[in-house]
Amino acid sequence: MPSVTHEALVELFKNRPTLAAEMLQDALGQPIPTFTEARIESSNLAEIVPSDRRADLVVVLVGEQQRPAMAVVVEVQLGTDPDKPYVWLVYLAQTRARHRCPTRLLVVTTNPAMARWCSRPIDTGHPGLMLTPLVLGPQGVPVVTDAEQAKAAPEVVVLSAMAHGQGEAGEAIGVAFLAAAAGLDEERRALYGDLVLSSLNIAARRTLEAMMKSNYEFQSEFARSYVAKGEIKAKAHDVLTFLEARGLEVPAEVRERVLASTDLAELDRWIRRAAVVSDARELLAADGS
Repeated sequence: MPSVTHEALVELFKNRPTLAAEMLQDALGQPIPTFTEARIESSNLAEIVPSDRRADLVVVLVGEQQRPAMAVVVEVQLGTDPDKPYVWLVYLAQTRARHRCPTRLLVVTTNPAMARWCSRPIDTGHPGLMLTPLVLGPQGVPVVTDAEQAKAAPEVVVLSAMAHGQGEAGEAIGVAFLAAAAGLDEERRALYGDLVLSSLNIAARRTLEAMMKSNYEFQSEFARSYVAKGEIKAKAHDVLTFLEARGLEVPAEVRERVLASTDLAELDRWIRRAAVVSDARELLAADGS
């Protein structure tokens, strides 16, 4: 099953269709044809060969007269997989056959060792046919610390945090992301914010959290929602801790209900009730739950 990090990286490239072309050109120095649109296409490649072949993402760069100028198969690779040297060639061939245009394989990874593994040339066995994946590893991702650059390309600053957030630039990258967060829709703000914060080193994360709790100039809706989420989580755990400290058994359904709550007022009521109930189930019964 794909990990959260795997799916999040795929989502970055899906949310910004031009990102694959930008990384190929700017980070890997690959020539990209002139195009007017970057379009996400079906990544199910089972039509030509009757087997289940699904790449992580297929991006088609559209050129003149709405014809495909280039296709990019994007594969996120976080661990070694002995099947990939065989199926990557299939992905390329099937995508090229479907869209009738030059096709490239872009492998994205957050681990330097994995970048080396993915970069190894693949000998197909056919004379003259050697596949060398184009790999975007941490070293190829730009360090984004400029607020305007982050606003223009939020997905790039998230990639930057994932690649360089543990280093000295972590705090500056995080601050740049806060500048961009205000302009994102709620769904992307939540996803990207979690990715950035979880990627930063401890000192940078603490600094960023302190900024979000203050009236810092880059405070955004994401910052406010992040702080609120932290308060909700803390109060939910306070309810359970109070019950357990009184020696009361907390059934699974009560624990799940408390941890699922997103209502601060409700949690405050439960904290007060936790001091007087004789059975943890009474905590919810009072609300008719």
